[in-house]
Amino acid sequence: MAILETKATPSDLSEETTRERILNAAGEVFAEQGFEGATVRAITQRAGVNVAAINYHFGDKAELYSRLILDACAAQRVADAVNSEGIVDPQQRLRSIIFHWLQFMLAPDRPQWKRLLLAREMANPTIALDQLVENSIRPMRDECLRPTLCELTEDRFDETQLRYLSGSIMGQCQYYLQSRPVLDRLYPGFEIGKAEINEIADHIARFSLAAITEMTRQERQKETESK
Repeated sequence: MAILETKATPSDLSEETTRERILNAAGEVFAEQGFEGATVRAITQRAGVNVAAINYHFGDKAELYSRLILDACAAQRVADAVNSEGIVDPQQRLRSIIFHWLQFMLAPDRPQWKRLLLAREMANPTIALDQLVENSIRPMRDECLRPTLCELTEDRFDETQLRYLSGSIMGQCQYYLQSRPVLDRLYPGFEIGKAEINEIADHIARFSLAAITEMTRQERQKETESK
C-alpha cells in the first residue's frame, strides 16, 4: 500500500518566508531612510510583496517599525538567557550578562541594518524607543543586571551609584557595536568572531569586577571609619 505524503500548501510554505522577507526589507529601508523617510511602497518593492501582506503580518508601518526596533536590541534575550542558566554566583552571573550581550549584538551573521537602525533610533527617537525601554531594556536592568550589581556591592551603593555602574558596563559592550567604523580604521583587519567575543567579554568582566570590588572595599572602609 502506497504511503501518501502530506504536503504543505503553498500558503503554508510561503507565509513565514513572506514575513521574513518583509522584516529584512523593512529593516534595510528604515536603516537607510529612517521612520519618517521610509515608505510602505519602498518596503513592499524591496520585499517583493504587496501592501496587503504588510497589513496582514504587522498591521501598519508603525507596528512594523516597532517590531524591528525590538528585534534589533538584544536586552530581553540577554535576560532570558542569563536567567535560564540559574547562576548563583554574582560574579559569574555578571560575566554571563556581558557575554550574552556581546554574543547577540556582535554575532558575525547579524544583519548590518540592525546596528544602523538602532543608531538612527537613538539619534532621532520615536515612540518605538519608549516601547523598547519598557518592554526590553528596563526589565533586563531590573530583573537581571541591577540585582547582580546589588549582590556584588553588598547593597552598599545607592541608586545613583548603581546607575553609574550599569552605564559603565553596558557602555563598554556598546562601544564594540556602535564604534565599529572607528575600530575598523584604528585597527585595520580587526575581525570580531566567536573567539574575539569571548576575549572581549572576559576583558570587560575582569575590568568591571576589579573596579566593583575596589569600590565596594572603599565603601566598607568608610563605614568602618565612621563608627
